[in-house]
Amino acid sequence: MNTVTDQGVAAQPRVHMTLRVNGEEIEVSFAPYKTLLEVLREDLGLTGTKHGCELGECGACAVLVDGAPLLSCLTLALECEGRSIETIEGLAHGTELHPLQAAFADLGGSQCGYCTPGAVMTAKALLDGEPDPSPERIKEAMSGSLCRCTGYQQIVESVQQAARCINGINEKRVKA
Repeated sequence: MNTVTDQGVAAQPRVHMTLRVNGEEIEVSFAPYKTLLEVLREDLGLTGTKHGCELGECGACAVLVDGAPLLSCLTLALECEGRSIETIEGLAHGTELHPLQAAFADLGGSQCGYCTPGAVMTAKALLDGEPDPSPERIKEAMSGSLCRCTGYQQIVESVQQAARCINGINEKRVKA
């Protein structure tokens, strides 16, 4: 049911709920039609997740929901209550980069950077489930993350280097 404001305009109903984002319970109020992408960026100020095609084709908006990559532009925020949401902002610990972030920076897996947050989150889901994927498996897992700058080889190399770092150092983070 809409309510009428003092100006005679119908106010949109809002949903009040708690989202678990990057390990933190956050109270948020938003219009029920908003996507997870919109709530993350507009209501929570987490602008690392990018607006891309908004058709589910480019992967720029990928975040992890319960550990799996999900296109936040196609998901209503309402669908995420009680689920764990992880964004690019949740990877680094202070100045310590996650090995994926460090590898993307070191090896040119990120050039213009627009697709990078979604690609890194997709790669994280892969490495969380498969600690030592083959180059073919990396290409398959990353196939939904489109990049117009790198030609993809640097992305594959970045994921491989991060896997080596994670496996060799046992989750030790790399200083920025």
